[in-house]
This record gives sequence, structure tokens and C-alpha cells, in this order.
Amino acid sequence: MLYIYCEDLAFAGRYRPVSAMAQDDCLKDAEKAEEIGASLQGAIVLEDPAATSGISHTPSPHTDNPEDGGPDLEQLAAVTTGPPYSAFSTWKKRYIVIMVTWAAFVSPTSANIYFPAMNPLKEELGVSTTLINLTLTSYMIFQGLAPTIFGDLGDMAGRRPTYILAFIIYLGANIGLALQNSYAALFILRCLQSTGSSGAIALGYGVVADVSSSAERGKYMGILGAGTMMGPAIGPVIGGILTQFLGWRSVFWFLVIVAGCFLVPFALTVPETGRNVVGNGSVPPQGWNMTLLEWFRLRKELKSVDGLSRSVTAEDRRSQQAALAKRRKLRFPNPLKAIHIIMEKDMAVVLFYNALIYTAFYDMISSIPQLFQEIYGFNDLQIGLCYLPFGAGCALASFINGRMLDRNYKRVARQIGFTIDRKHGDDLRHFPIERARLEIIWPMLGFGFSCYLCYGWVIEKNANLAAPLILQFLIGFTVNGSFSILSTLVVDLYPQSPSTATAANNLVRCLIGAGGTAIINIMVDAMGRGWCFTFIALVCIAASPMLWVELKWGPGWREERWLRMDKAAEAQKRAEAVEDLNASTETETEMEMEGQQSEKE
Repeated sequence: MLYIYCEDLAFAGRYRPVSAMAQDDCLKDAEKAEEIGASLQGAIVLEDPAATSGISHTPSPHTDNPEDGGPDLEQLAAVTTGPPYSAFSTWKKRYIVIMVTWAAFVSPTSANIYFPAMNPLKEELGVSTTLINLTLTSYMIFQGLAPTIFGDLGDMAGRRPTYILAFIIYLGANIGLALQNSYAALFILRCLQSTGSSGAIALGYGVVADVSSSAERGKYMGILGAGTMMGPAIGPVIGGILTQFLGWRSVFWFLVIVAGCFLVPFALTVPETGRNVVGNGSVPPQGWNMTLLEWFRLRKELKSVDGLSRSVTAEDRRSQQAALAKRRKLRFPNPLKAIHIIMEKDMAVVLFYNALIYTAFYDMISSIPQLFQEIYGFNDLQIGLCYLPFGAGCALASFINGRMLDRNYKRVARQIGFTIDRKHGDDLRHFPIERARLEIIWPMLGFGFSCYLCYGWVIEKNANLAAPLILQFLIGFTVNGSFSILSTLVVDLYPQSPSTATAANNLVRCLIGAGGTAIINIMVDAMGRGWCFTFIALVCIAASPMLWVELKWGPGWREERWLRMDKAAEAQKRAEAVEDLNASTETETEMEMEGQQSEKE
């Protein structure tokens, strides 16, 4: 017979049989307290219900997401006491975000540093421009596919091991690219290079969601977005310099050095942040997943206590790790989870329009080598330098937009009387996050695509170089700034698995972007420069009402998803309760049989 501690007036301070309390609120309160206790920091849920009797947190209406096998990252908003959303200090958060920004910088840099090397590679390998362009298209395809695996793996097994695995693949691919001498090797290794590097973007957004609540997430997303967008600016410049003076092989050796310089300090100093592994950061990871600094600190702490305290501490740590491991349910990464996210109505609207924006600005930057060589007769280095204004606009937009997002979040919260809890995180279930994120996007889209349209006609008329460069800066600031805002909204709409949600974002934008990149030169030749970019701008403007649809119906679709998740979570709990009951019954039966056997003996 199971007993539970009850604090009602009739049975205060005593234990009652569970069967006698079937209709009481006491059992429900105890169960809710267990759920909150487990979700706060991944603490172990004890089998003895009395262990949770002292918890008095207000429970959130949803705890686990059965589809993702982990706790909702935003459910802590309902808690007014208890552990903070993240146990990491402010400076620790900043260091972690800087490191993952460095990692996110690698993927777009690898794509864009390759542009100046395309012509020398074409000549040395003796292939056509179309075949060389296919290496760019294939890179973008794998840039969309790979994060669906790395994102799910990062949400499930942790960020650190996934980062390390991705960069080992990336290092090997770059070494192979620097040594290869055939088109087939170039094509295959570019796909492998994209596989290793592209997971870093999805993992980066997941790390930001791990360590920052929704009220402060904008500024951290801005830093991460700035690193991501610096690739299109700096990559071609570096590629142009290396290709011009050291040859195309030096481009890939440079990427080997950059990846190695990231991987070593990351493995030594950056802690695990995955909430399925370390909770809010207060639960130490398994020994193999610790940084060198964490291992030394833990060893020092264990030496400073006596034997009994050391054994108690070690047992508590193992129990917390075991509880989190039980909730993770490790399995092979499922790339179809990203497809499931794409099929959600509110997510589909944002993802598709975000992909259109990405395709628009990527079409512009991918056409620069051919157009600027035809119009201005530039060499590889000069073409690389022409990417600087666009990249500067992108980086500036990421920083400014991050602050604007946080400021607008506070403004909307103040208007609706919503109390922001920076320490424990906000419950976004009944907060108009769509409004908080999208209100600032409209002027940026309008001005940005007006500049985009003008850019096409400036190029058409062979205007002075200053005109397209200024327009590139403005397009980078506005159009790419809009892309950054929508990417932040994607994480807010699906906080249960932020890396997988970002992987879904990458999948849609890279597949559509790959198609746009493959045909942009054909479109320019067939339509002319001016009408080609005018057509792209008009398509994006005509599709912008999709964001109004998200504002109007998105909250309702989001609530429908929460209700489905609640029902599935309740069904899972009932199934687990039945399993526990069956297991306890089998244990009691085995004990009785053993007792009878002992009596006979």
C-alpha cells in the first residue's frame, strides 16, 4: 500500500493511504509539486511522495513535451520562488554566447570565403561554371539538412558533445578539401564541410535559449546573429586575399586553423548548457561531458569535505544525473522532428516567409562576383572587398534589433499588465509574443525591399560603384535585420526544442535559398538585372501579409498546439503510472515467492 503525506486540516501531519484520498485535492497538489520540482532544474523526482510535501511552487499548466522528450524551457515563468531560469552568472552567459557566436560564424564564412576561389578552382580542375556553381548549391542543401540531425541530437544528448562532433567532421572535411585534386572530391567534401559547420547555427540558438529567458533573449540573439551575418562580409574579403596571394588551397587551410582555434578552448572551458542534461546549469554533467575547469573544481570540492559528506554529495549528484538521463531517453537523432515542426501552422507561416527573405538577400550576394566583374572589371580581391558594406549592415542590424526586440517586449508586457520575471523566466503561453516580435518589422521590410528594388536598377544602369555599395549596406541592415527578428520568433514559438526549431528554419530557408541561388544567374540573363531584382522584391512584398496572418491567428494556433501537448503529456503520465504499478506489483510478487521459498528451505 502506497502512502502520501497530506497537509489538509483533517489529516495534518499524518500519512494516508492513496486509495482513501482518490477524490482529495491533496494528491493532485502533491503530484503538481513533483512536476514543478522536476521541471525547475531537472532535480530527481523521488518515489516517496513525502519528499515533495514541502514544495509550494505554483505549477505550470504543462510540464513535459512528449514529442521532444524534455521539459518546456519557458514553463518556469509561473514560478515565483525557487531556482532561477539559469544558474550561470551574467559574465558566464556572455562568454558562452561569444563562443557559440564564434562557432556560428564558421558556417556562413565557409560558404562565402569560397566565392573568390571559384574561378581559380574552375580553371585548375577544368570544369564549367555550372558545375562549380553546383558545389555552392549542394553546400546550401546540406546546410539545411544537417541541422535537422545535429539540432535533435543537441536537444537530446547535450550541446557540448554535439558541437565537438560537428567540428571534428568539419576539420576533416577542410583538410581533405585543401589536399584534393578532382571535382568529385571537391563536390563530396564540400557537402561534408557543410554538414559539420551548419549544425553550429542551430546549436547556437539552442544554447541562447538554454541560458537566457525570453525577456533578455533579444540581445543575446542579436550577438549570435551578428556573428552569423559577419560571414558574408568578412568571408569573401579573406577569401579574396588568400586566393590572390597564396592560392585557393590556402582558403581551406585557413578554415582548419579557425576551427582548431575554436575547438580547443571550447572543449576546455565552455560548460554544458542543455537543460535536458544540466537543468538550469546547477546539475553537474556526467564526467565525460565536463570541461577541464569543471573537473578540477569538482575534484577540489570533494577533497575539501569529509568522507561521509563526499559520499552523500556524490550520491546526490548521481541521482540528479540519473533523473535527467531517464527523461532524455537517448535514441538516434530523428531528422523528421524538424518536418513535424514545419507542419505546425503558426511555424509554417513564419518559416516560409523567413525563407523568402533569406533567398532574396542570398540571391543578391551570390550574384555579386559575376555582376561586378562584368560591370567594373574587378579581380577576386576587389570583389571580396565589395561584400564589406553588406556585412557591416547585417552586423549593425543584429546588435540594434536585439535591443529593439527586448525594448518592445517590455513595452507590450507593460501594456497588457504582464509581469516580467527575468530570474525565473516568463510563461509565454498567454503572452502575445507574435505581437512583441513583429511590431518592429514592418518599417524595416518596407524600406528594405524598396532599396532592393533600387539596387537592381542601379546595377542595370552601371551606376557609380558607391550607389550599389550604399544600397547593399541598407539592404543588409533592413532585410537581413528582418530575417534576424523572425529567427528569434521561431525560437520563442517552439521553446521546447529550440535547436530543432532552428534546424527546421535552416531546412526551409536553405532549400528555398539553394533553388534561388541555382537560377539567379539564369534569371539575370533572361530578365535583365533591373527586372530580376524587381521581381524578387515584389514577390517578398506580395507575401508579407503572411506575417499579418501570424499576428491574427498565430496565438490561437499556438494554443491549439499546447492543448495537444497537454493531452499527450497526461496520457504519458497515466501510462507511466500503470507501468510503475505493474513494476511494484511484480516486485511484491517476487518478494513473496522468495519468502515462501525461504520458509520451505
